[in-house]
Amino acid sequence: MTLTAGRTRSVGDASRSGSTFNIANYLPRMAEAAPERSAVVEMRAGRPGGSPLYSSTSFAELERLSNRCANGLASAGFERGMRVLVMVRPGVEFVALVFALFKLRAVPVMIDPGMGMGRLLECVRQVELDAFVGVPQAHVVRVLRPAVFDRCQHIVTVGRRWFWGGPTLQGLCATATASSRFVVAETPREETAAILFTSGSTGPAKGVVYQHGTFDAQIRMIQTQYSIEPGEVDLATFPLFALFSIAMGMTVIIPDMDPSHPARVDPARIVRAVQDHRITSTFGSPAIWRRVAPYCTQRGIKLPTLRRILIAGAPVPWQVIEQLHRVMQPEGEVHTPYGATESLPVTSISGRELLGDLCERNRRGAGTCVGRPLTGVELRIIRITDDPILQWSDDLTLPDGERGEIVVAGPVVTTEYFGLPRATRLAKIHDGDTVWHRMGDIGYRDEQGRVWFCGRKSHRVVTERGTMFTDCCEPVFNQHDDVSRSALVGVGPKGKQRPVIVVEPEPGRLSPGRRTRTLQGELLALARANPTTEEIRDVLFRRNLPVDVRHNAKINREELAAWARRRLA
Repeated sequence: MTLTAGRTRSVGDASRSGSTFNIANYLPRMAEAAPERSAVVEMRAGRPGGSPLYSSTSFAELERLSNRCANGLASAGFERGMRVLVMVRPGVEFVALVFALFKLRAVPVMIDPGMGMGRLLECVRQVELDAFVGVPQAHVVRVLRPAVFDRCQHIVTVGRRWFWGGPTLQGLCATATASSRFVVAETPREETAAILFTSGSTGPAKGVVYQHGTFDAQIRMIQTQYSIEPGEVDLATFPLFALFSIAMGMTVIIPDMDPSHPARVDPARIVRAVQDHRITSTFGSPAIWRRVAPYCTQRGIKLPTLRRILIAGAPVPWQVIEQLHRVMQPEGEVHTPYGATESLPVTSISGRELLGDLCERNRRGAGTCVGRPLTGVELRIIRITDDPILQWSDDLTLPDGERGEIVVAGPVVTTEYFGLPRATRLAKIHDGDTVWHRMGDIGYRDEQGRVWFCGRKSHRVVTERGTMFTDCCEPVFNQHDDVSRSALVGVGPKGKQRPVIVVEPEPGRLSPGRRTRTLQGELLALARANPTTEEIRDVLFRRNLPVDVRHNAKINREELAAWARRRLA
């Protein structure tokens, strides 16, 4: 089965109507514009050694399924404003369900199950759920921890119901009242559309409140910035991005992979999906492309249909960008948008601009260039402080070239966390009707107006001689052929911290004994030769650095700092 990209009119403004609109309106507009085009194609592994299996759902079919879900859920008591935890695997049911909840003006709650059971249950406690829609395995957790889910008045199973009560989603969709038509009510753009939890990789996971207007602004900004056309084919390696792709009129291919563990992806399956469906665009974690890019390079594989690859979640190794450019079509481009769950995207840079002088500056300790602010996004650099800033003042702003915290404002920037007023005060600055979001990242602007990322504010190492930033120090060591990646951590109290570099060696490059001492000496020589790292005297080795689950790229430096402290003690 092969899908080809066609062209239809843009639907970028389809959901807006004056001051009210509902983000769900993107789906019926696409079902009207291109009813027979495939909307979602699911890839499943076939027999060992055989071809994969695919199932396809058109835009018209997806719209009818979403309407049946909306009517079925309404008959079960789901209504406007209800907070609904969604724990469903990526696929057509997930897409139809989320659009159905938007149509009902209910509020889907998305929590990454890979963050670990303890963190997930804490997120559930925070959000005070009204309903739960999930696969059987997710319901087992609910049954085993009833106190955490005691507010849930509505329980729906996606798939086979086991030993608990409540309806199944399939049963609700099949009821007589579950019509294939549903009238989507207009909704104020400030009304809450969803609650999306952060990954928790740099602190406790927090529920970010998304408004219908925020989603709409993101769709329009992404479509404009990257020249995405309806009719393109998208490989959805990050489930939530599939919803954006559907809204932009793209055919979404759901690959055979576990999105909770992108670093474990089978590159052969990704390549097969791109080739079978003539994929034009994809968005994913650096961890995926760190596996796919060398796989293609070593085997001489070309992916000539790929126009763009968006990689986000953590800095992307320049070697990976180089390899992908050789694999893609000649006019293809790798883009590395910068942002966060609270505000995405805010800047972007192409791989071709990044390679060359900017990479060399990165290796010398300048940080990572993340490009220029996108149209509609205001970006400032303010003085570093860990205290709340309740009101904006122009004297907060630092001049170009000076390092400080990155703050952003604009239509893609969210304004609050759910039920966490203290976290909201720490992250938001009010400026009349404008709300600035503090990214929690350190950076600066260069002489050309480009933004450079230096590291997380909470990860800065403050010694008696000054402040050191992770993304300025680590590239100095990462350029060594035997280093896969490294992490700067501080041991001791702020102001008197001891800077330590923890290195994850390339597999098979490090043998016990002499080679360890040799590599340590070479890395310390690199440190002494650079004023950014000359204060570092300790290099430790660890087989695998602890990383976040969502992107498998953000290093858990809090855990690593405690480990380094024990080793040095």
